[in-house]
Amino acid sequence: MTPRAEGEKKGRDVRLMQGNEACAEGALAAGCRFFAGYPITPSSEIAEVLSLYLPRVGGNFIQMEDEIASIAAVIGASIAGVKSMTATSGPGFSLKQENIGFACMAEIPCVIIDVMRSGPSTGHPTGPSQADLMQTRWGTHGDHPMIVLVPSSVREVFSETIRAFNLAERFRTPVILLMDEILAHMREKVVIPDPAEYSVVDRLSPGGPKDKYLPYANDRDVSPLAAFGEGYRFHITGLYHDETGFPTGLPEQVRCQAERLIGKIERGAEEIRNVEQIVPEDQQGSLDTVVVAFGSTARAANHAVKEAWQRGKNVGFFRPVTIWPFPIRELGEFCRGVRRIIVPELSFGQLAGEVRKWIEPSSRLVPLNRVDALPISPEEILDRILEVD
Repeated sequence: MTPRAEGEKKGRDVRLMQGNEACAEGALAAGCRFFAGYPITPSSEIAEVLSLYLPRVGGNFIQMEDEIASIAAVIGASIAGVKSMTATSGPGFSLKQENIGFACMAEIPCVIIDVMRSGPSTGHPTGPSQADLMQTRWGTHGDHPMIVLVPSSVREVFSETIRAFNLAERFRTPVILLMDEILAHMREKVVIPDPAEYSVVDRLSPGGPKDKYLPYANDRDVSPLAAFGEGYRFHITGLYHDETGFPTGLPEQVRCQAERLIGKIERGAEEIRNVEQIVPEDQQGSLDTVVVAFGSTARAANHAVKEAWQRGKNVGFFRPVTIWPFPIRELGEFCRGVRRIIVPELSFGQLAGEVRKWIEPSSRLVPLNRVDALPISPEEILDRILEVD
């Protein structure tokens, strides 16, 4: 892989790329100029590629002593005004959780890549899993906002990595890009678009008198974030704080900040959420069955659904690309009146449990779980679609 450096020839670039390579390329395209991480299978190629190419575009790569230090360095670099990222897998992701909570509370934009592998603990380092789903949402403690994006193709890894950085800067929050070992290590043809074909969002910069700067103003969801060293003096803490950033224990100020942290994501949900919905071209009336899947499993599900069409089955396919905040409205509308909802996933049912919360009680939920570090095949999903019940 040879990422395009700034100033090189622009235009479309066709590559055979691994998912992890596409992630690194997307980060560079989004303006990432700092990476701190620690090698861990199956995400290590992201660090390997960025260690080579970040210096070529004026960026910095640091291999830290552990995962806790890695996310701390990423937060520090972001506070200094640099778009920053780290990448890990399940065990390392667990170690990052306290500092992810700090980034949520202090509203520090950064991107965390979690390439899922079988677990818990060391588990099966080279085997795929989708069992970090709930950890991405609730891994750190307390009520906190979280944006999690889940691509299902190598090309989408590139575009969703850019979107992860854009959303992190737009909402001043950590954003997680979630994929699994299959997607991280598979190779596909990817057409890298010209930079004019995608947008890159930069954080708001403060204006006005520097002594009047409020980094956490209550009259807006997202305040401009000054970089340390630019002359804006302000405080950053993991404690509940007032508009200036200094700790507070006043109940009204605590409530105001807590509601704003959650509210900025809820009010921005239309901008954040993204789903894929597929129905038969000749659909007559409502769907009988819907298959809901994400990540690499969605590839098998998509194929199985199209095979079912050839057998006359009225089945639809729903894929959350943004999985947190969960696409409650989109899923509910797509599955209205559906008799069965099949949820294949590489876990004991984390996605199925969330789907069950938001579908009609009359719809029968059919989980399809695999936890042996092997993928779910299209044939397994097709068999479940064709079951007579």
